[in-house]
Amino acid sequence: MARFANRREFIKIVAGATATVSLPFALRAAKAGATGDGKRPNIVLMMADDMGYSDLGCYGGEIQTPNVNSLAQRGLRFTHFYNNAKCVPTRASLLTGLYSQQSGEGRYRNCVTIAEALKAAGYRTLMVGKWHTSAGSIPTERGFDRSYGLVAGCCNYFNPGEQRPGEPAPGRKVVDGVIKWAIDDKVFRPYTPEDRKFYTTDAFTDNALKYLDQYGRATEPFFLYVAFNAPHYPLHAWPEDVAKYRGKYMDGPDPVRKARLERQLAMGIIEKQWALSPRDDRSPDWSTLDAARKDDEDLRMSIYAAQIDRVDQNVGRILAKIKELGIEENTLIMFLSDNGATSEGGPFGFNMVEGVKPGGLDSYASYGLIWGNASNTPFRKYKSYNHEGGISTPLIARWPGVIKPNTMTREVGHLIDVMPTLLDVAGGKYPTTFKNETIPPMQGKSLVPVLKGGTLGDRGPLFWQHSSEKAMREGKWKIVAMGQAPWELYDMEADRTELRDLAKQDSERVTRMAAMWDEWAKCVGAHDPAKGSDKHRGRKQSKDAGGKTNPPAPSRTGDKKNDGSNKKSDK
Repeated sequence: MARFANRREFIKIVAGATATVSLPFALRAAKAGATGDGKRPNIVLMMADDMGYSDLGCYGGEIQTPNVNSLAQRGLRFTHFYNNAKCVPTRASLLTGLYSQQSGEGRYRNCVTIAEALKAAGYRTLMVGKWHTSAGSIPTERGFDRSYGLVAGCCNYFNPGEQRPGEPAPGRKVVDGVIKWAIDDKVFRPYTPEDRKFYTTDAFTDNALKYLDQYGRATEPFFLYVAFNAPHYPLHAWPEDVAKYRGKYMDGPDPVRKARLERQLAMGIIEKQWALSPRDDRSPDWSTLDAARKDDEDLRMSIYAAQIDRVDQNVGRILAKIKELGIEENTLIMFLSDNGATSEGGPFGFNMVEGVKPGGLDSYASYGLIWGNASNTPFRKYKSYNHEGGISTPLIARWPGVIKPNTMTREVGHLIDVMPTLLDVAGGKYPTTFKNETIPPMQGKSLVPVLKGGTLGDRGPLFWQHSSEKAMREGKWKIVAMGQAPWELYDMEADRTELRDLAKQDSERVTRMAAMWDEWAKCVGAHDPAKGSDKHRGRKQSKDAGGKTNPPAPSRTGDKKNDGSNKKSDK
């Protein structure tokens, strides 16, 4: 990976405000946090997995999310916040403040994590949930004092381990796959919970509450990172949660998209001039499906909705515990998603366990492209793509006494801003070296001015690249390309749903921005898809639940490895 050897040349090209991207971002050490009142806040960072932009009630969704909605009512919603379109690179940027390529795409090389930096600043660092790196490390090896959860990318929600007596074999992506789990510094491979009522979302929260009980009243502040694995496939949910939604999706995805768009417009989440993206051309006309297919699709979307509903219930449990401990007024809470909803499995999703309906312990299925298209309303594309449907995420922040309740911002933010923000509020310091190595400076900006009702000013450009996708946003302009296709150009103020490609009308702008992307790629060691496929060439095609063959989606990167389901191990 390139080590910024040519950063000076990059600065010459991007110039002016753009230099923010590569100039060192050094936070001053301070005794007080960003409020200036001498008391540093506790920090709770919660993240959903593969949840679409419009799934939450406070972003237009019909799914019942009253607890997350309450965060929005008492806090701030970002309408233009970005992720990295995929699980591993998103976590790499979230936890390091760097572009994912700078830390080795989730290998966490030549970097410091937010847990390590906050620990040095005197914070107790705690984590529950999905870790998912490329190197097989565990959270306690990268700065967390305590941790409980999934090391791999996804697992069976009811039993991530071996078959228990009296139960069917747990559904898996790979029949003899082994999932890695970690509790503090102890690694389990496999992890087979004894509790027959085990469910990952609930179990992660159970342990988060234990940590809060143990450390929530201490004199030192804490950082709690809650990384839910829901609603990432497989489709697993409690029957009582599924029952809330069963039958509500029998009219198909088009009415869902239309209703969500109307609510988004009424809320002010999106602009009137952004037309709803058309139904994906791979999504069949609902009227052509038979009754059995419609029922199956209603079931799949109902399970997906139930997974998000259960996340919200557990967010409520965490909020209640924070209130019970009397620390609500001095706790910053943030909630976001790691990428857009997925299209994996084609129009109807996949079934890995033939003849078994989605939802239960013995199943392993996805909900498919038709519902991913609805989840990402009003945008195009999905997880793994660098169009807005893949990289746009809700972000909600609540901080009593600092953030004005029920507010919204159109300031553009990115995952690389989270670490600068948290160090800012914590009065922490970002080091220039770590473990005897010089490390890159953070690439983002503190969002504290925005949390206080202000603006970021001209933040400079943002960049993306993962597998066959690449993009850049500078001000209101965005270029994006898939594979070896030419760059597309969109005006994000007039057309954030990316329906009017202006590349031919403004070729000079495209050329200039493309040159900036090329220099950035050299600086951070990003692969240019235009120069041909990299390690992802030759991925096998898959069949969806309707029996149709689907080409591999962009960035379906090493699914077995990232899933933690390789035949012998998750490495």
